[in-house]
Amino acid sequence: MDRRGELKVGVYVDASNIAQNGGYGMHYDVLREFACRNNGVAIRLNAYVAYDEEMAKKNGSYRKKSEDFHSVLRDFGYKVIVKTVKWFIDEHGNRYGKSNADLDMAVDALSQSERLDYVLMVTGDGDFVQVIRALQNKGCRVEVLAFKNVAKILIQEADVFTSGYLVPGLISNECSKEEYESGIEGKARGVCYAYYPEKGYGFMRFLKKLGKGLWITDSRREESPYATAFVHNSQFPEDFDLKTLPNREQIFEFDLRQVPDKGYQAENVKKIYHY
Repeated sequence: MDRRGELKVGVYVDASNIAQNGGYGMHYDVLREFACRNNGVAIRLNAYVAYDEEMAKKNGSYRKKSEDFHSVLRDFGYKVIVKTVKWFIDEHGNRYGKSNADLDMAVDALSQSERLDYVLMVTGDGDFVQVIRALQNKGCRVEVLAFKNVAKILIQEADVFTSGYLVPGLISNECSKEEYESGIEGKARGVCYAYYPEKGYGFMRFLKKLGKGLWITDSRREESPYATAFVHNSQFPEDFDLKTLPNREQIFEFDLRQVPDKGYQAENVKKIYHY
């Protein structure tokens, strides 16, 4: 950490892995804000993207969308590392494409870590576990963010694992006009951290803002970035097994309604993922 107390941050995004595993449409500006939430300054922002040159020659729309995506990333301050898709023939004569950014991403993270305090690896690929350990041995704090199909060993080895579903604004989940007019204040994603089967209700915890102190999970504390919503049994789907609650590995999406003098209430709850 430098004399001003700023954390030197490095972000390494396996863009293809994330897009194929629940993170398509991820907002990279919000990702940068999340990575720098603890008074951080972005030293390295690397995004490793796949690009199919054959497809680009045949499909102008694909080429334009890819170029626009790369331009947006650069606008947000990311260095775009393009990995060209290479085509192969398997033993059955089937043609398949492959674009692997693992080696580049691993080498870059390790070689650039000398100037970093904190590294955010945005991938669910378990092949990066050795990279995480090496970065930690160099003195870096390493966090992992991903959506679906995350290797358990990544979650276990990271200093902190954050589900991308839980970061406000990282993936859009806006209310419809009808929901807003019905009094719903917004949608949120969170976990059921407390449940009382004999009483028929529990509580959801969700991130209400990006900021310091993700470890301050007690939403009663003023400095906590979290909020709590009451949830009644009736708000879960009929086929949901309430016996699985509480469980911090289940991610829920729900409508938020604010009840006067009672705080938030979660409605229309649905499970979107289970780690």
